[in-house]
Amino acid sequence: MIIFRTRKKVQMDDLNDENLQKKPVVVLTRLPEFTLNALQPPTPQQFDSEAESRGSSDSDMLWEPGDDSGDSDFGAKKKTQLKHNNSKHKKANEVTVPSPLVSINNNSTSNSSVCNNDSNTTIKAALVSPVIVSAAFASHSNETRNVRPDLPEAEITLDMVVLARRRVTRWQRGKIVEIIKKDDGRVKYKIIFDEKGKSLVSGHHIAKETTPKLDQLYVGARVLIQSPEDEQCFLPGLLSELPSRKNRLRFLVFLDDHTPVYVSLPSLYLVCRQMDDPLGDLAESPHKCFMTQYLRSWPYPHLTHYKEGQILKIELNGVYQKCQVELVDCSLMKVVFEENGETDWIHRGSLRLEHMSKFLELKQNRGSKADDSDSK
Repeated sequence: MIIFRTRKKVQMDDLNDENLQKKPVVVLTRLPEFTLNALQPPTPQQFDSEAESRGSSDSDMLWEPGDDSGDSDFGAKKKTQLKHNNSKHKKANEVTVPSPLVSINNNSTSNSSVCNNDSNTTIKAALVSPVIVSAAFASHSNETRNVRPDLPEAEITLDMVVLARRRVTRWQRGKIVEIIKKDDGRVKYKIIFDEKGKSLVSGHHIAKETTPKLDQLYVGARVLIQSPEDEQCFLPGLLSELPSRKNRLRFLVFLDDHTPVYVSLPSLYLVCRQMDDPLGDLAESPHKCFMTQYLRSWPYPHLTHYKEGQILKIELNGVYQKCQVELVDCSLMKVVFEENGETDWIHRGSLRLEHMSKFLELKQNRGSKADDSDSK
């Protein structure tokens, strides 16, 4: 019995020993990044995010050039396509990429301790074509307004100094010397230009020589900017972006010759009488086709994503020519043509881009096939 009591006492003492008592322990294990991405759906980066870098191509969808990117990427033998499964945000940040193109989330290219040489090789193999994204340009209605504001029309009076159309793509400063009212209700204005000459024009061919107010402007409005080559000449175009964080508070204007340019408010002149059809003054041309598609898709414009130094092909004088991206500025990029070293600013959704042209062609063909199947 003595031994029994002794052993029991020892057991009780052991249980009271703090070193032998069980304590809860939390063990943290780092999961691979691909596991985290699978558990959490990608969150689209909004266009007005303040976290984006200056060199960003304004979306959470980025791409890297491949080794054979000097030629068209549509002939590559093997492509990898990674799809977003976040249907909730499809309209707000819709990635529209046809099968020949490749999309990849930038989260999968971030630095991680679990990355190895094989995964890096796979990523480089996938990133061989630019992503084409259709994403909300901005979140605030004042930044995406594409309907003419319900405001009184600008008053046009006798002896007013205005900017009036002298030729199709050339407007000049002049004075209204006569206002003629036609029997059918139309009103014509007789203009005498500062540089001699006169013309009889309609109200939609006259712009006030004053800076418009921001609430008067909207995407699709006819505007003028001063020619950088001739101070006496003003160039007509269509307003294509309103100021937002995305474009660093500037206006994007597409001139009637398809040239895109970012300008500030003091550089804009608003046409007095806007036409019901904003494209009514444009001749039938590839530019008019582009602007039709652009205004129809706004505020979800199609944009390709290129990086500085990338080689691509752009149409020039009816032929696709190789050029290199020198600078990306919001919706525009500056390219240098390899053949002659000339530079050009081009919109990242322009039909002159080989990838964009083929993308829209594929999209149109798919839509035609879908319509044919529905009709059967």
